[in-house]
Amino acid sequence: MLDIVRLRVLAAVAAHGSVTEAAKALHYSQPSISHHLARLEAATGAKLIQRVGRGIRLTPEGELLARRAAEIVGRVDAAGAELAAQLGLQTGRVRLAAFSSALSVLVPPAAMALSQSYPNIELHLADAHPTVAQRRLRDGSADLAIVHRYDDTVPDDGIRYSYLLDDPMYLLSRHPGQTLADHRDSAWIAGCENCRGELLQFCEAAGFSPRITYSSDDIVVEQAFVAAGLGVTTMPGLALRSHHADGVVASELTEFRRRIYLATFGEPPDPPATTAFITALRTTTDALQLGETPSPKTGQSWEPGVKRPDS
Repeated sequence: MLDIVRLRVLAAVAAHGSVTEAAKALHYSQPSISHHLARLEAATGAKLIQRVGRGIRLTPEGELLARRAAEIVGRVDAAGAELAAQLGLQTGRVRLAAFSSALSVLVPPAAMALSQSYPNIELHLADAHPTVAQRRLRDGSADLAIVHRYDDTVPDDGIRYSYLLDDPMYLLSRHPGQTLADHRDSAWIAGCENCRGELLQFCEAAGFSPRITYSSDDIVVEQAFVAAGLGVTTMPGLALRSHHADGVVASELTEFRRRIYLATFGEPPDPPATTAFITALRTTTDALQLGETPSPKTGQSWEPGVKRPDS
């Protein structure tokens, strides 16, 4: 029988053109390479190598076997990689840090798909603001993060960012078809000091500074305030998919949106389990975007992912 190690040696000699270079590539000694070639010739009964001056060349029989050897070695290596990936998927772990609306809308269907295909992968989820999620990637306490940005640039900070989707922004009030400028004199509901930067930028672009009267980072509380007529606010589409209170009208702000990214840290490739979850997440996200993003113009609630009759 042909020995895979000796076939690998012959393929390396053919690829590199010399025993010396083949030895370097395989991390073998030169005598070891020569020994394997001699044993391969003995096993096949064919002369595979010819001496030419101080070098060597393959005989026609050697060239034929070397081509087949390269194919065989490639298939064996591919099988080993696939097996290693499968074993990783059977015993892997994914630690995901993501902001709340991504966790409530994007992650559950992806987690369900992952558990159906790879039930032994452990999925650990953490609710984290993008800056916290990025910090967790760097310190190794998260394998993957879902983050958002309000512009088209990503920082050169050593983290690998992969675009996932656009998330439209909405003005929340009690009346349809309104704009930010319509509420330059209204009371506004905003997040905490660290979370209201985008709202301030939106209003500044519309030509005014908002009069912030109420503060909350809870989308249920914010929408309750809007429904009660206490003020207006802005909210991204993913947040509205997770909760939309009766009496709250969402008018899309077509000039604003946030971009959602997957973020990983370290050199590729990612671990097999992480890659499997990313695949599941992209599949469910693509399915989510097949329908038009709901943009309700009445005070009625709408079901996430379902087109309204008047949309």
